[in-house]
Amino acid sequence: MAAATYPQTTTRGTGRRKNAIARVRLAKGKGVVLVNGRPLRDYLNNRRALEIPVLQPLVVAEAQEKFNVYANVNGGGIAGQADAIKLGIARALAETSEEYEKLMRKEGFLTRDPRAKESKKYGRKKARKRFQYSKR
Repeated sequence: MAAATYPQTTTRGTGRRKNAIARVRLAKGKGVVLVNGRPLRDYLNNRRALEIPVLQPLVVAEAQEKFNVYANVNGGGIAGQADAIKLGIARALAETSEEYEKLMRKEGFLTRDPRAKESKKYGRKKARKRFQYSKR
């Protein structure tokens, strides 16, 4: 597969969630959203519950038709990747203009969700789950 070419005038934003990292580029355009070279709907397997939140920063800023979004995502699962893309889009929009930054901050899109999987502890099955206790 050939490497995708991106327009020169782009704004970048990085989004992270759980173990997912999204590198997002915004370019002036007609509203095309590509994730790892595939349309957003295909990448998220037609899951509207994930697709709607990803596009929320663009909808709130009324910029769906003004920008093309190119995202490279790796790590984590599909839900974590969707949230990482959302944060990346919001950060890139905030970099575009001060007006967008105020709007993104007001809506809470620039805040990273710090929740991640708790690490496993020794002597336990998982982080908190214990082995079954047997009295006899």
